[in-house]
Amino acid sequence: MIGMLAGRLHIPSRTLAVKEVPTPEPAAGEVLVKVEAAGVCLSDAHLVDGTLTPLYLPGDEVTLGHEVSGTVAKPGAGVTGWEPGQRVLLQAGEHRDGAVWTRGVDYDGGWAEYTVATAGTLLAIPDNISFEEAAIIPDAVSTPWAAITTTGDVRPAQPVGVWGVGGLGAHGVQLLRAIGAAPVIAVDPSPEARERALAFGADLALDAADPELRQKIRTATRGAGLAAAFDFAGVPAVREQAITCLAPGGRLVLVGLTNKPLTIPDGTAFSYFQQQILGHYGSSDVHVDQLVRLAALGRLDFARSISEVLPLSEAPKAVDRLLRKTGGPAPVRLVLKP
Repeated sequence: MIGMLAGRLHIPSRTLAVKEVPTPEPAAGEVLVKVEAAGVCLSDAHLVDGTLTPLYLPGDEVTLGHEVSGTVAKPGAGVTGWEPGQRVLLQAGEHRDGAVWTRGVDYDGGWAEYTVATAGTLLAIPDNISFEEAAIIPDAVSTPWAAITTTGDVRPAQPVGVWGVGGLGAHGVQLLRAIGAAPVIAVDPSPEARERALAFGADLALDAADPELRQKIRTATRGAGLAAAFDFAGVPAVREQAITCLAPGGRLVLVGLTNKPLTIPDGTAFSYFQQQILGHYGSSDVHVDQLVRLAALGRLDFARSISEVLPLSEAPKAVDRLLRKTGGPAPVRLVLKP
């Protein structure tokens, strides 16, 4: 059987290695995809460091990568509508037996030269969207898009806050500006991240350690506070700070993941002002489709989100960069190219 390179994670030892494995064959209803680009997400890094563990993985090893684009190489039996050479991106997961299975977590993903995908998880991409940009739409862009438009239900001219301007938060700023939220206020302890926030469209970027943070937000929102605050950092202190900046009826949307408890600084005020805390995870197929259509029409541009393109062989180095944040804040997105 012809071999290919793949970034494989051995779950018991948390060992990531790029090695040769057999090239998969598409089963009935599946499509073999030649991978052109695959994003490196902090979730991938957390699988490596043990913070996250697959829920449904049948074995003890998996090819990482849930942000994937490429071309159709070979449709499996019974597949119609897909022909070799078509440009596609892959949804980050699928429903199986009443549960959501995540690509590159619960089954093999796209840190490989080839990957197989259920035909229904493919989405065609036009020629004016690069493979690198297309790859990061599922998750890096679609997760904040779903958090903003669905869970957070943000409306034009509503004041909003973004805590954490990493891969998800930077897109959160960009997307909030695109839908007309105002002002968009970014909060991050890193000066470089705050500069990034302004470049991505924030009206104001504040230091999380600023003792005048809450007052500055009140001033920027004409005394109202935030209609919605988004935690993209997954840090308990961030959540506690964001709650204090909410307007009456405001909601805090938890996008960043943490296993730490959530504390409400003033429960009485929280109830009196009828504020809300909303959990958020991932996105649906419709959110990815919306973003592809918006990007194809030039309404959104994700080219500046590609911090660097690395060869697949450097997958362990890419993970290390995310975990160590070498050279400043975490990059918006590193992309692997087989």
